[in-house]
Amino acid sequence: MRSHSETSGDGPGYPFDETSTARAVIDGDGIVVEWNEGARRLLGHAPADVVGRSAATLLAPDAGELRRPTADNRWIGTLALRHEDGRALRVWLLAHRRRPELGARSDWLVVTPLENGTPVARDDSLASTFLDQSPCATAIFDERLRLRRVNAVMAEAMGLPEEHIRGLRIPEIGGRPQNEELEEHMLRVLTTGRREDVQTYLGNAPKDRAQAWLARMAPLTDAEGRVRGICLSAHDFTEQYLARERLQLVTEASIRIGSTLDVTRTAQELADVCVPALADFVSVDLVDPPDRGGEPYSGPVSAPVTLRRAAHRSVNPGDPESVVKRGEEDTYPVGSPQADCLVAGRPIVAADAATTLSKWLAWDPVRADRVKEHGIHSTMSVPVQARGATLGVAVFTRFRRPDPFTADDVLLAEEVTARAAVCIDNARRFSRERETAIALQRSLLPRSLPRTAAVEAASRYLPAARAGVGGDWFDVIPLSGMRVAMVVGDVVGHGLQASATMGRLRTAVRTLADIDLAPDELLTHLDDLVVRLSAEAGSEGTTGEVGATCLYAVYDPVTRRCTFARAGHPPPVMLPPGGPPEEIDVPSGPPLGLGGLPFESTELRLAEGTVLALYTDGLIESRDRDLDESRALLSRALARTSGSLDETCHDILQSLLPPTGASDDVALLLARTKGLPTSQVATWEVPADPALVGPIRKQVVRQLEAWDASEAAFTTELVVSELVTNAIRYGERPIRLRLIHDASTLIVEVSDSSHTAPHLRRAKTFDEGGRGLLLVAQLTQRWGSRHTPEGKTIWAELVFGDDS
Repeated sequence: MRSHSETSGDGPGYPFDETSTARAVIDGDGIVVEWNEGARRLLGHAPADVVGRSAATLLAPDAGELRRPTADNRWIGTLALRHEDGRALRVWLLAHRRRPELGARSDWLVVTPLENGTPVARDDSLASTFLDQSPCATAIFDERLRLRRVNAVMAEAMGLPEEHIRGLRIPEIGGRPQNEELEEHMLRVLTTGRREDVQTYLGNAPKDRAQAWLARMAPLTDAEGRVRGICLSAHDFTEQYLARERLQLVTEASIRIGSTLDVTRTAQELADVCVPALADFVSVDLVDPPDRGGEPYSGPVSAPVTLRRAAHRSVNPGDPESVVKRGEEDTYPVGSPQADCLVAGRPIVAADAATTLSKWLAWDPVRADRVKEHGIHSTMSVPVQARGATLGVAVFTRFRRPDPFTADDVLLAEEVTARAAVCIDNARRFSRERETAIALQRSLLPRSLPRTAAVEAASRYLPAARAGVGGDWFDVIPLSGMRVAMVVGDVVGHGLQASATMGRLRTAVRTLADIDLAPDELLTHLDDLVVRLSAEAGSEGTTGEVGATCLYAVYDPVTRRCTFARAGHPPPVMLPPGGPPEEIDVPSGPPLGLGGLPFESTELRLAEGTVLALYTDGLIESRDRDLDESRALLSRALARTSGSLDETCHDILQSLLPPTGASDDVALLLARTKGLPTSQVATWEVPADPALVGPIRKQVVRQLEAWDASEAAFTTELVVSELVTNAIRYGERPIRLRLIHDASTLIVEVSDSSHTAPHLRRAKTFDEGGRGLLLVAQLTQRWGSRHTPEGKTIWAELVFGDDS
């Protein structure tokens, strides 16, 4: 058995006699675990005979009635105890539960004074300093720090009569940790002779009720100046303490609530702030908007009300008081505090759950069982309202704290809830705008990438986690001659304006790509468009309101050459087959919108199976690492490609983006190049002689037979005849005919050195010409022309077989 000084917290050399109090500690199973010398003096039992045995063996047959502990986990009474010699002693006992939060499993400290039979004489030197008529709670302790006198005010505060507690130390009277701290201050006053003031909790009320006292301790000295005891005066400053606690809660709420623009997170912050400062359990239920993205209710609310649980918090782990899980809906009928407070538009307090809420609890037996199980005695329902709209209800519940909600608690809950309501409304508005912007963004981006003979492609787009959607976009655009254009761009800014601008630029890029502009020339035209948009967005002719970056690439599967140009955009990365990833050196060019500055292009020959990575800066920019480290991460993730571009996209995002999401929009486009074998391409040099068109047609028919595409021979002969004849008649030498065949697609191209592009026109009745291109347009899937460094190319695309 441990010594008393080890178990009571007294340090080595503690100068006071511990045998003046009989002390025992009984655990939650009723077993004696400590027995001091004072207890042996009282009952004669040695520690070895008592420790480890049931405390019930110490009771005499007529021990008396054992009453339940009071609300503050204290028991007071007189019991008949069995002395070691067999006789019964009636002893007044004071018991404290040492750890109330553990309930029945906590230890009990049981004490009784052994030297309190004779009151202090009124002419005693200590008693002479005592003021019986003082309005302050006052107590006198001797030089052993044992109680000698208390006045009526102090006895009432303690809830114990003087004749029973005289001779006890203050930790034995109070039984709480703050009483031990108070005795340490008293010991300093006793040894130093200097006064001390301490804020503490005394008396019958538990700390949760915030009965706060200012304990003022002063030494009592005799005629020779020796310290003979301590005078302790306690001044109740509960109101000032509660006002300070309320102010602290409001201040903490203004700091902690609304840290993000997330509705659920904000509701959870409201619950977290108020537990345990204001309530033992807090739930926040919100009203779902009538339609997704719609406005919350702005008119009167009628019961029953269907709410969705957004958040809750309890002093108990696991929130066992909650009947509804987060995210679940629950319907509150007439008579429920949730519905009634929303209908009335003001807080409703139910001070006695057993009677005030009897009708509602009868309707909801699950809640009734939960109220009974946890001892819930007071609830307060506060409507969550902001800007004239009803957002939901916050319910504050008490079961561990014995005091009901007061009028000041209602005002405090209203203040905190009102602050949270504004933050929830802001988060809801932001979420609604963000969802709208995301919907707009996704409607402007391609829903799926086209399947082409040039590349296999995969993509990802992620909006910013906090800033909302922006102007990032990507695209894969089929071009003539089996070529394909790949583009990734980024409009400066976030929100609807950036998304709308992105849509205009993406449309412009597709339009410019359709006329087969070279990458650097396309960026020049796009730059002019951004300058015009900036002028429209500015005021009084100012510019600079719109800015963007862009990377544009064109890949030809016949020549396996790819041309890149960029405007202030991150350079692409390529992974050649069997080689390490490397960044492609493309001249950076200025961002779009500066106007008048040139753009340059770079052309590379790519091996078949080369993977190209085009992305926006949101992928590589991070506060946690520099750009070089991010590019290295991108290269390593790209090098781990297992064949599936979709899996590679996922791996890249997982490697570079934090779990909480990127701080900026991210667009990623991966493309694996393909190549057309020379056996699928046929080229003829055409003499400038109309009489030789016939032999050319025959060579085309033989080539189609070799490709097993004879079913397209008739249409192809007509198209070749018209295009070659036009080139001979209106073009310039040299003239070249090229056929490209892939699956069920056949492309006819006729090139010459003239830069004059043909156009469709309506032929009159008696005109001998003018119907050739119209015939071509009718016979083919699509047709067009593109300029080349040597002149122009007229092309037509035919689809036959299953896809025709």
